[in-house]
Amino acid sequence: MSTETDQTVRVVVVDDHQIVRDGLVALLGALDGVEVVGTATDGKDAVHVVSETGPDVVLMDIQMPELDGIEATRFITGRTPAPRVVMLTMNEDDDTVLSAIRAGASGYLLKGSSAAEVQNAVRAAAAGGMVFGAALADRVATYFASVRPAAQAEEPFPDLTERERSVLDMLAAGRSNDQIARELFVSGKTVRNTVSSIYTKLHAAGRGEAIVKAREAGYGRE
Repeated sequence: MSTETDQTVRVVVVDDHQIVRDGLVALLGALDGVEVVGTATDGKDAVHVVSETGPDVVLMDIQMPELDGIEATRFITGRTPAPRVVMLTMNEDDDTVLSAIRAGASGYLLKGSSAAEVQNAVRAAAAGGMVFGAALADRVATYFASVRPAAQAEEPFPDLTERERSVLDMLAAGRSNDQIARELFVSGKTVRNTVSSIYTKLHAAGRGEAIVKAREAGYGRE
């Protein structure tokens, strides 16, 4: 899957409403450096389409027949390598937002988001960032700020190496893989391998769940 800034971002659009799918396909298809490589009408179909097309980013609805978007995201982000998933939905209650993040989603946008927000979200997710629309960003930040680190006699995540702790701290602070590579003066491949090892040791389905666990343990508080 392509993630470099000079490569085309491959996108799959998942929504059970044709008018929404068609609108997103038209919007993304008009952008330079973005290619819609597939669409799906439900979560089950999404898992198949993603497996066939190998996209960089999936725009995923939540409420769909067969398999909802959160469960489909859990399946998709369990792939290796896993695409980035950005939820696009009408549902903005806190439990749903956090469930999506824990399932491995890299972002969450409301269907009322502007075209610019959708465009920026796709590119930011492809670059390794976490994405939240303006209506949700403050609430997500407030949630993370209100979570107290669990009282522990030992350092959290004892299986992590010092390098992995440094990378996890940067992940929790919202750094993309490219930013981490620049700050640590290592290759992007090294960062990807380290992040993959962190997911395994934290038993995290993806970046979003790893960040939630890290923030709850006190990481990323700059």
